[in-house]
Amino acid sequence: MTDSKDFPPEAISSNDFKKADAGLTESILRPNELKGFSGQKKTVERLSIMVGSALSRNEPLNHILLSGPPGLGKTTLSLILGHEMEAQVVVTSGPVIDKPGDLAGLLTNLNEGDLLFIDEIHRVPKTVEEYLYSAMEDYRIDIMIDQGPNARSVQLNLPKFTLVGATTRVGLLTAPLRSRFTLQSRLDYYDLETLESIVQRTCKILKVPFTNDGAHEIAKRARGTPRIANNLVNFCRDYAVQKSDGIINKEQASAALELLEIDHRGLDELDKKILKIMAENYKGGPVGLKTLSVAVSEEAHTLEEVHEPYLIQEGYVARSPQGRVLSAKGWEVVGMHPKNSKQDTLL
Repeated sequence: MTDSKDFPPEAISSNDFKKADAGLTESILRPNELKGFSGQKKTVERLSIMVGSALSRNEPLNHILLSGPPGLGKTTLSLILGHEMEAQVVVTSGPVIDKPGDLAGLLTNLNEGDLLFIDEIHRVPKTVEEYLYSAMEDYRIDIMIDQGPNARSVQLNLPKFTLVGATTRVGLLTAPLRSRFTLQSRLDYYDLETLESIVQRTCKILKVPFTNDGAHEIAKRARGTPRIANNLVNFCRDYAVQKSDGIINKEQASAALELLEIDHRGLDELDKKILKIMAENYKGGPVGLKTLSVAVSEEAHTLEEVHEPYLIQEGYVARSPQGRVLSAKGWEVVGMHPKNSKQDTLL
């Protein structure tokens, strides 16, 4: 478990928003207003309504839960909320809060209206999670002091704060915790048009020369994820500087991404290895996750969290009660055909 001393919570005031994590590309590229946030229209509209209402009532925001795959903007949205509310955002993550005392320290140091952002909130230990219930509802927390006959409960009153939780696995949250969030909103993968506009914006901020064809090439290989798109922009910039005139055009972007073994579908080397092994070794499936993880020499958690969501979303793989099954689109990627009529029926 991660030691809280290694990753202490970070407080970011609205005035310091643009200066947070100075020098880190990701923070430079983050918008600081909801109207500047590309994509996720439904989530942005919901948050805009909540922010406008809270400001008009001069009250803190209600608690918010953001879910979805990594890299889609959950942390960015929490920082934007702090900026819009002119409040401090305290950033931490679930694994860091490993005992009730850690949570008590965070909560008692908050001011009225502050936002507490907990990333990967589903990884908060259950013993700590129970303390969140009264903190979220009644703005108080009961802490046990000492042990044995000398043990006693001390009630701490908390300022009215907003808890913003982020999770990649909303199903792992307990029902009591999930029900205490006023708004639960899921972030989905971005469409190509939105992702292309994000790539263009990133290039302009980083002062990287580009063509529209070059931005389009990066966007269509970014797996619908802004974080991946920004990472690819950085590599394509480096490639263009070293191999050409520094301009990211279609040819340079394509060559750079082929060097990373990311094809025109956005599939990387491990994605294609998964599809190939399913086709060659297991006749397209069904095959279990643990079996597949051993076959490709990768952790099951990595396959389930990083690779499988995109493969399923794009229709290369399907889930069945017996395991993962290669779809017709997946067979096309590996350049093979189903081996028997039974597989055709599954497809």
